[in-house]
Amino acid sequence: MKALVCTTPGQFDYCEKDKPVLEEGKAIIKIKRIGICGTDLHAFEGTQPFFSYPRILGHELAGELVEADAAEGFETGERVSFIPYFNCGKCVACRNGKPNCCTDINVCGVHVDGGMAEYLSVPSASLLHGEGLTFDELALVEPLAIGAHGVRRAGVQKGEFVLVIGAGPIGLGTMEFARISGGNVIALDINNERLQFCKDRLKVEHTVNALSPNVTEQLWEITNGDMPTVVIDATGSQKAINNAFQYMAHGARFVLIGLQKGEISFSHPEFHKREGTLMSSRNATREDFEHVISSMKQGLVDPKTYITHRVNFDSVKEQFESWLNPATGVIKAIVEL
Repeated sequence: MKALVCTTPGQFDYCEKDKPVLEEGKAIIKIKRIGICGTDLHAFEGTQPFFSYPRILGHELAGELVEADAAEGFETGERVSFIPYFNCGKCVACRNGKPNCCTDINVCGVHVDGGMAEYLSVPSASLLHGEGLTFDELALVEPLAIGAHGVRRAGVQKGEFVLVIGAGPIGLGTMEFARISGGNVIALDINNERLQFCKDRLKVEHTVNALSPNVTEQLWEITNGDMPTVVIDATGSQKAINNAFQYMAHGARFVLIGLQKGEISFSHPEFHKREGTLMSSRNATREDFEHVISSMKQGLVDPKTYITHRVNFDSVKEQFESWLNPATGVIKAIVEL
């Protein structure tokens, strides 16, 4: 089968790999769609933590189920996606219902080879029914689940002001699920085109450019002097994360979905006087995936809103680097097989 391998930072190569054979407890999927995410882009740049080369990227996937062992309720030929975080099932996190942060986790396309290939073998326990969704929609379940998990971590309540920092695909999904939870969403980004996208396509009422000299004053006015009670970072930018502590209301929760390699720095007295809560949000759980699929089926979120670029698998190598350039206007690129 044909596969696309990221051999070193900045380099892709097509190659022939053996088609996977069925193993105990595994399922084989014929890949139909691949969503390109920030993790893939960072891996190509060489800035992704927990990463080694060579690696087949790709974990936002949809396809047809070819065959499976121990996959009760699934039928050959049906549309499927899967949860791409393969956990051990035995560690303290798994025992406590947090397989998304398993101590020995293998993330598809990060720690183990992913889905930029014609076929992929995954644990049968990770499979998700297509539920009548299209391949495009199914390929976007995973990134939306990341945002849904962050919102669930924050415990967003109806009427709260929720500041989402970063209007990339993860941030946009976070805004959607904060809205579904009843939050009043504020989008913060440095790109005016993306902020306009939030207004036009997601109907986000409040947007602020992070490069403005009076960001704090704008947030003060929007929140009637309270400041946001939920702050969620979806940038992975050290500067953005460090700056955001000053945007927290007293008693606020700050959730880090974005990931960066450096250290967080903030004023302890300022954080302490707010009795702030700082949380990380890693990956997502089956509950989040099911929430996303249900929301799609109810029409509460339209994943096709995010698709701005579409290419054939054979063109990924030549097109991929361009998606690093903000000038291309890419929100979500989808690869078709």
